[in-house]
Amino acid sequence: MNRLALYARLIRIDKPIGILLLLWPTLAALWLASGGKPDWKLVTIFTLGTVLMRSAGCAINDFADRDFDRHVKRTAERPLTSGKIASWEAVAVAAILALVSFTLILPLNALTKELSVAAVLIAASYPYFKRFFAIPQAYLGIAFGFGIPMAFAAVQETVPPAAWLLLIANIFWAVAYDTEYAMVDRDDDLKIGIKTSAITFGRFDVMAVMVCYAISFAIILLVGLEYGLGAWFVAGVLIAIACAAYHYTLIRERERMRCFAAFRHNNWLGAAIFLGIALDYAMRKGMTI
Repeated sequence: MNRLALYARLIRIDKPIGILLLLWPTLAALWLASGGKPDWKLVTIFTLGTVLMRSAGCAINDFADRDFDRHVKRTAERPLTSGKIASWEAVAVAAILALVSFTLILPLNALTKELSVAAVLIAASYPYFKRFFAIPQAYLGIAFGFGIPMAFAAVQETVPPAAWLLLIANIFWAVAYDTEYAMVDRDDDLKIGIKTSAITFGRFDVMAVMVCYAISFAIILLVGLEYGLGAWFVAGVLIAIACAAYHYTLIRERERMRCFAAFRHNNWLGAAIFLGIALDYAMRKGMTI
């Protein structure tokens, strides 16, 4: 296998679910911050930046976890873990992608650039939280949701309280979906000593997932209604709630592949909320998606 193909596997370009879980909240924030009329240059910058930063995050995650992943069935054949590429290559790929991502925001205001530095530091440090933090998925929620305050900063040159509330909602959503993901690897993680929310919650894992979904939806509803959103937005949230209910049917028996299916299905949950916001604005006079 040639080097480019190995690098593509390293950054999981063939598994876009991670990109989408970052993208939907970021786009929702852009629509809210701009009153439903986002600058399409900003949409392009944040979409490309999301792809690049998630890819960089995968590379640095594999570097940090290279000694753990070989003991996990699902990750043992990743390019770095299996020895097909060297550690320095993973670090180099992450650095190059992060640098390219930073160049995208050079035309934006100073606050957005400052927040981007924080976003990079959070993303780079996340893999190490699994060594000692009982619920690293909460930290992941910050990393995956930092596009929210950045989007508001790019549009409004400030980060209002609503943006931080949406980031909190994203943290609870991330704990929900990444606990589903962690339930897949729980047995392996217990053996090698990595901390995850699935282990921390123990027999209350399913209940914790559903509570986290509920808190996330409540915050999103609160913010949306504060912004004057109406029926289309509420419909989007209701569809998201239906998705979460479906996830319960998948995870309640804690069967590995059904838990993984629930995790992947969160793409549709995030899409429903974003589309509800976008359609609510679009259906108003003189506005388009």
